[in-house]
Amino acid sequence: MTSASSAPASGAAARGGSLADFVGQTLAITAVEVRKLIRDPTELVTRAVQPALWLLVFGQVFSRIRAIPTGHLTYLEFMAPGVLAQSVLFSAIFYGIAVIWERDLGIVHKLLASPASRLSLVLGKALAAAARALPQALIIYLLAALLGVRLSARPGALLAVLLLVALGSAAFATFSLVVACIVKTRERFMGIGQVLTMPLFFASNAIYPIELMPGWLRVVARANPLTYLVDGLRATMIDSGPSHFGLAADAGAVFLLLAVLLLIAARLYPGLAR
Repeated sequence: MTSASSAPASGAAARGGSLADFVGQTLAITAVEVRKLIRDPTELVTRAVQPALWLLVFGQVFSRIRAIPTGHLTYLEFMAPGVLAQSVLFSAIFYGIAVIWERDLGIVHKLLASPASRLSLVLGKALAAAARALPQALIIYLLAALLGVRLSARPGALLAVLLLVALGSAAFATFSLVVACIVKTRERFMGIGQVLTMPLFFASNAIYPIELMPGWLRVVARANPLTYLVDGLRATMIDSGPSHFGLAADAGAVFLLLAVLLLIAARLYPGLAR
């Protein structure tokens, strides 16, 4: 009786230990990546330059000419969440080049030889990308406030913005890792990254409503994950901001993308070392 009852308990303990190991390995990888940012905080400033220009130049000009109908929002208010999503995309989409550097330096071989699972390695890097995006989001938030954007101050909305930014950054960084595992060279990766960023941005609702798009572009926009990130940020970041799809659908779409990409990246990651 004692041995029979202790078997399930030992099995549960083993599963708990395995989960604890997975969490510990994932957080260790995340900590290593975050420490790189702490050593070079100037990266945060340089990453904020492009979205600042979009808000200060593009947003200000189009707010004056009123060329794009945005309902009860000013154009700058409509555009601010799109600029935040753009900064998340542009910084995360080139995250994979660091992994190619790690391969060239032999770091990937060492990681693959460690007890850490492939999924924990990939998830750790995704979480690190999410952490790196949060200070950048704060900079854009402060700039938008200085420009008079009516930002939501509700704690729940602020938390939702941070979660969406983290989810979006993790998803696009994992996509970048998938691309890096496939192309395996810095030159090809940079070319593909540059080809992908602008279509993803302009085929979304970041700087104009979906309703203004031609029919074929509406179909592309609805399949574009950046569209759902922008829609979720617009509903939470802006006071009385509209949502085209609903916040649950927006967060669910980005989360589903992240989950699928994590599984793909975990399967491809060992091949990067070859």
